[in-house]
Amino acid sequence: MKKIIFGAFLMLFVFSCNKTDSNSISKIAKKESIISSTDSSNKTNPKVTFVELGSVSCIPCKMMQPVMEAIEEEFGNQIEVVFHDVWKDPEPGRKYGIKLIPTQIFLDSNEVEFFRHEGFFPKENIEKLLVEKGLKILKQVEIKK
Repeated sequence: MKKIIFGAFLMLFVFSCNKTDSNSISKIAKKESIISSTDSSNKTNPKVTFVELGSVSCIPCKMMQPVMEAIEEEFGNQIEVVFHDVWKDPEPGRKYGIKLIPTQIFLDSNEVEFFRHEGFFPKENIEKLLVEKGLKILKQVEIKK
């Protein structure tokens, strides 16, 4: 039953989202490949992992891309930003039990979820959440519109 409901939600979003341009797809795909090929032994353990579950074809998901990039730049190695396109690979969506996209999940250094948000999540709100969790903004980044 859960699979049917999950599939129905995904189909709903398929019909409500436009196709993205090739530059956005290649930029996001490049980020996904970098994330999946990164050797974790060479990276400082982040205090927080920001998991974005969405699609490159979903309008609110596309709106989250510059937000994720800004957050990654602002907080540096204190945070790891991970994007999963659940239309290409639905397994992360099942793993995290998402109901709709985009969904943002924040994990502490022990990979325990401490916050979840569904829909577009403004940069200012994410900054506030992360600062409350003890992270420091290393440099302020403005999102270009």
